[in-house]
Amino acid sequence: MNTAARADFLGRFAPFEGLEPAEREAIAAAAAEREYDGGEAILLEDGTPSEHLFVVRDGSVELVHQAEVVDVLGPGESFGHPSLLSGLAPAFTVRARERTACILIPREAAVAVFSAPAGPGYLAASLRHRMVQTGHVVHALPELGAIRVAELIGRPPIFCGGALTIQRAAQLMTDDHASAILVRDGGNLSILTDAVLRERVVAGEMSAGSPVSLIVRPAVQVGPERIAVDAVVEMLAAGTDHIVVVDETRQVLGVLSATDLAGLETRSPFALRHAILQARDETELVAAAQRLRPLFLALLDAGVGPLDVGRVLSLQVESLTARLIELSISSRGPTPAAWAWLALGSTARRELTLGSDQENALAYDAEGDEADAYFACLGEDVTRGLVRCGFALDPNDVVASNALWRLPARRWTEVFRECLDTPDRSHLIRANVAFDFRQVAGSLEATPPLVAVLRDAKDHPDLLRRLARSATDFKPPLGFRGSLANGKGLDLKTGGTIPIANLARFYALSNGITISGTTARLEAVQAAGAIDAETGAALREAFEIVMRIRLENHASQLEAGAEPTNVVAPESLPPLTRAQLREAFRAIAHAQKLLSVYVPLGI
Repeated sequence: MNTAARADFLGRFAPFEGLEPAEREAIAAAAAEREYDGGEAILLEDGTPSEHLFVVRDGSVELVHQAEVVDVLGPGESFGHPSLLSGLAPAFTVRARERTACILIPREAAVAVFSAPAGPGYLAASLRHRMVQTGHVVHALPELGAIRVAELIGRPPIFCGGALTIQRAAQLMTDDHASAILVRDGGNLSILTDAVLRERVVAGEMSAGSPVSLIVRPAVQVGPERIAVDAVVEMLAAGTDHIVVVDETRQVLGVLSATDLAGLETRSPFALRHAILQARDETELVAAAQRLRPLFLALLDAGVGPLDVGRVLSLQVESLTARLIELSISSRGPTPAAWAWLALGSTARRELTLGSDQENALAYDAEGDEADAYFACLGEDVTRGLVRCGFALDPNDVVASNALWRLPARRWTEVFRECLDTPDRSHLIRANVAFDFRQVAGSLEATPPLVAVLRDAKDHPDLLRRLARSATDFKPPLGFRGSLANGKGLDLKTGGTIPIANLARFYALSNGITISGTTARLEAVQAAGAIDAETGAALREAFEIVMRIRLENHASQLEAGAEPTNVVAPESLPPLTRAQLREAFRAIAHAQKLLSVYVPLGI
């Protein structure tokens, strides 16, 4: 790429777009280019300080912190500047995900970039984004290694005497569908496994008519409280493929094989995210996505809280989305302009469930049919891929494949402003969806102007009145004297989580608060004095109760072989759970009643 082409490329992205053409030309002339093989480290965490500002030209890189991928950067995105400007070691390892080309801008030229008017803002925004992203990844990847071996025992052990023939012992194992059998000799505990049978009998010299005592081996024993990950290490160190779980009285509780412990992979958010990010094509990605449901069940089994489960699922779907975008761009060629993929709704709030629809949008820094044609294909590729991965389209078609939700960045700002200035029915519907947004991919800084518009919402009383009405439209399913309504079932989404999310959105926007998460909004508006402490605490508790019951309902449906829905039969709930749900609905109804002052008649 020559200097002019390099300057043109840089001019499409922040912070270079704010430079004068001559300044960009000088930066481009001072820069060099380098290619990196997939997997090659460009910067090392806690290694030598960076000597350049790097800009991805082609391909992609991943930011890795303590062996976990925190973020993926594509063309036009920069890295290395915190280390370059501070002289400190990099906070991340930066690694090429594929064959990648970068533009390397030397220190003096980089300082000139960040000294320009747009430089400090970009520097602050990028540092904040990476700090926040690191926190979100850490919180959305709970360590399920805390699973104890006792939780993995699925069947009682089988025993035989040492004098029993090998052939008979093997038959007992076959009849019990077991891969091991135990032999107790006084205080000694031995084990015979499939692997030993193959080694010593099938492929060895031992006769099947010999006593089993001749080929058994000492059993590796662990207590029921042993962490499963530690048990794997102990198994490997002993060179065996089975461990025996015994209690403090030396009673045998069960036998676990390497296969049982390998199954922990389906219970690991880390392993699933790695599989998603490394999928070579859409088929592999769809296969990885099939592990999301077992992971969900494992999260609940491990006692992970409902709000944290939502964060885990949201991060996994973000990872699926990012990989689908990469695959689409790899197939269709470079994008014609900088772009931003926006998650909307529950994914933006990090409150996703297996019963949620996909809602997303696309912003791009270009005008005209040619650019839209490219991004229409990108939107179609990603939304179709998410459907294949198990996530249904929003019934109102709030997805980037729809031209209404795929717009130039300038137009998105105008649409947000129109929602404030003329909050008719169509704009109000759009506001209730689009005002919960979060950028999950792309180099275009699309969100700052949208956030600036949201801060002005508090000065638009007509919009606030209509948002208040929408916050009271979805009533909790309560019957006579506040009892749970009878009928075909309770919709925990429309009667529970949606009204709380709408209430939180109203209070946040009416107080200039622009964060998206429901409980975070409620905490912020309570701190601002917009709602009293009792109401704020009640709504947060109600939200967590409804989410917990909603997720448990999904788990029960999955285990029964059904698709997860948000409808639960009240009679199927235990009495205490019914009582908690009733009180949660009452808290919602009380908070909605407090909004009556904002709701004009006839609207």
